[in-house]
Amino acid sequence: MRWKKALSIVAVLMCFVLLFGCSGSNQSSGDNNGGGKKTIKFMHLWPEGSSKIHYNIVKKIISDFENEHPDVRVQMEVLSNEQYKEKLKILSASNELPDVGMTWAAGFLEPYVNGNKFAPLDDVVEKELKDSFVPGTVEAYAIDGKTYGLPLELNIALIFYNKAIFDKYGLSAPKTYDEFKQVVETLAKNGVQPIALGNKDRWTGSLWYMYFADRMAGADVLSSALKGETSFEEPALIDAAKEVQNLVKMNAFVKGFNGLSDEEAKSMFMNGQAAMYLIGTWDLPNYTTNEDVPKEFRESIGYLKFPTVNGKGDLNSFVGGPGVGLFVSEDSKVKEEAKQFVAFFVKEWAERAVTEVGVIPATKLDTSSLDLPQMYIDVLNELNNATNLTLYADVQMPAKPAQVHLDAIQSLFGLEMTPEQFAKEHAEAISGE
Repeated sequence: MRWKKALSIVAVLMCFVLLFGCSGSNQSSGDNNGGGKKTIKFMHLWPEGSSKIHYNIVKKIISDFENEHPDVRVQMEVLSNEQYKEKLKILSASNELPDVGMTWAAGFLEPYVNGNKFAPLDDVVEKELKDSFVPGTVEAYAIDGKTYGLPLELNIALIFYNKAIFDKYGLSAPKTYDEFKQVVETLAKNGVQPIALGNKDRWTGSLWYMYFADRMAGADVLSSALKGETSFEEPALIDAAKEVQNLVKMNAFVKGFNGLSDEEAKSMFMNGQAAMYLIGTWDLPNYTTNEDVPKEFRESIGYLKFPTVNGKGDLNSFVGGPGVGLFVSEDSKVKEEAKQFVAFFVKEWAERAVTEVGVIPATKLDTSSLDLPQMYIDVLNELNNATNLTLYADVQMPAKPAQVHLDAIQSLFGLEMTPEQFAKEHAEAISGE
């Protein structure tokens, strides 16, 4: 008799399913008819376990958006950085990208744009975010004149310096390159290693070359050369490489710099073994809010903008770049709602990110109403007044020329390559693309 009873139960369950459907299943799959609401599928890379503050900010932004748009819900999927990148490739190949996701600029973005996977977002910028971004940030997400991503974060490279060491030797913050060289000479003469550099990672040395090129040749010439629009053998770009080697010959960098990692160089700076350190503003918490770093050290750190060189260059032109940005899928069935969401997210993210995480946003901020360490306020004001932002060379260039650039940087700093050879290798690699 038990089997008859079992069959009766199954029959009842089948009738229930036929009458009412499987609403729970539809919810998890993101069916836009579920509950009469449109669903935006959103995939990001800040898991609660490893990026709790970021994760909580995202949840709050989603909640606020849903409150303002009661006919829309946002379905979130979260993966770690490398898992995210791999899944994005798989979803792209199967035409199943989320409605909104995260992307990086330039080289990372290009294959998705070429494959018609990401939607242009110029209408969003024009309607919702005009003049909101720091110059050079949203442009990094543009290909062939169209914008395919909206940047959330931004980092610029600054020269951080130890004021206690400077004070000990009667040094003041230099504004010109001649003054900078005098600082280097004074420190070296007194047995102090002037600049921490871990050039084993190579992109760290690239920052120095790029700033010299920006100041001596100009941001437009540097960017054009990186894109292959003008020759890398421009005299001013060669002179920038010469200036790198002049610093090396002055013993400006810590001993063994070409064999040191950036982490080792950072440690030297933070232990007072070197007076200066050129790095991105992702390090700001170490000099302001990170309680694991001694307060005495944090209070002794200031920063310099890269100086003008022989009277040339713009102090408000920076080397740096945006971090992650948001894309909207070209094939999204809720494209307009997705665009509304990314515009909302960018606006909400800016203030929350800097006050709660210590992340510098890609959009301009009014710092007068924010409770932040003074160095954060100063850097945000620098960004608001920035005249240019030149994207990191290895990010801006295609993969093969980028590898040539990084290898050549190490050889240039190691005095194993002449400035002329450095320029020629770049010109050949870029023209080969």
